[in-house]
Amino acid sequence: MKTSENISEIAKALGAFQSNVKQPEKDGANPHFKSKYVTLDGTVKAIHDCAPSHGLSYTQMPVSAENGVGVVTVIFHESGQFIEFDPFILPLEKKTAQGVGSATTYARRYSLSAAFGIVSDLDDDGNEASENTPSQKPQLATDKQLNLINKLVTDVAKAMSISKEESYKTLQKHMKKDMEWYTPSDASKAIEILNGALKQGA
Repeated sequence: MKTSENISEIAKALGAFQSNVKQPEKDGANPHFKSKYVTLDGTVKAIHDCAPSHGLSYTQMPVSAENGVGVVTVIFHESGQFIEFDPFILPLEKKTAQGVGSATTYARRYSLSAAFGIVSDLDDDGNEASENTPSQKPQLATDKQLNLINKLVTDVAKAMSISKEESYKTLQKHMKKDMEWYTPSDASKAIEILNGALKQGA
């Protein structure tokens, strides 16, 4: 994270923003997991409706890594103070225009929500919903875990002489969810599965 030399004004403004912002409705739905979430449009609207009155604005810049894409989010205050957050990068499941677009949209939504304190987490129906109160919603896997999984998927593909896509599809069958929704425990399980596959292929 990078900041201006002084952040007293922007910190005060962010505190006021978070007290006054109207949290957006979860207007997106994932039918596969019977879950709802706040879309990027909903997140942006909530911020645009409240941020200007507190002297706040932001920008998001696309970034890329060897096997992923993401964004850097910077919040500005009318005083000239700023906070630049660390890059949020997601590994690419498919190196296609659609794959890049999907990963970038998710990265923008997640990074923007975290920066401004917008609640955009999944709201699962059924048993998972009853087990997770709003203050105890599952966190997503860390960048370090996702990068390791991406590397292991590639290593397994090479060891078994299959494509990376086939390697990932095999992992998906075990995990029953896309990598972008992994919790830390999901990621640990995926890493264990992939390491086991590597030993078999060795």
